[in-house]
Amino acid sequence: MTKLLKDGKATTDPWTHVADGDDLPADGPVIVTLARWQAEHNSLAGRADGLGIRLESGQSPEAIKDDLARFAVVALEFPKFGDGRAYSHARMLKDRLGYEGEVRAVGDVLRDQYRAMHRCGFDALEIAGDRPADKLEADWRAALGELRHAYQPALRGPEPILRQRHRAAAA
Repeated sequence: MTKLLKDGKATTDPWTHVADGDDLPADGPVIVTLARWQAEHNSLAGRADGLGIRLESGQSPEAIKDDLARFAVVALEFPKFGDGRAYSHARMLKDRLGYEGEVRAVGDVLRDQYRAMHRCGFDALEIAGDRPADKLEADWRAALGELRHAYQPALRGPEPILRQRHRAAAA
């Protein structure tokens, strides 16, 4: 069972992931793959309900940069714990491409990654398992509060230590 943690709150997910070759539901928001978007661009672009896209870890958001305004959700896959390309893609979406919709982590999403995902711009996480909603929310709060300092600049979170030092030295 997959649960959605959005902005630190467990919530009901109205979106349906639709696999390539499966029929689209008549109504309701859907998330399709890049391959399906490219093959059915014209019919999907006219869909009245919400439209989202799912990118595999090797698929850059650059592939959809001209269509980003059409998507309310961009789901970035984490195929395994050691594959961090989706972190870079989240930063690219928010910083460079100016995407303002929801960036969602899907796949092998682990509690140890919550803080880094938040700092890189993820708004929502799809989490597999039967962990109760209140425990997921507690995990989220704990993950964001574990470390007060950061070494790397990010979209969200504390100012990096080096910048703090430079600012203090200049004062």
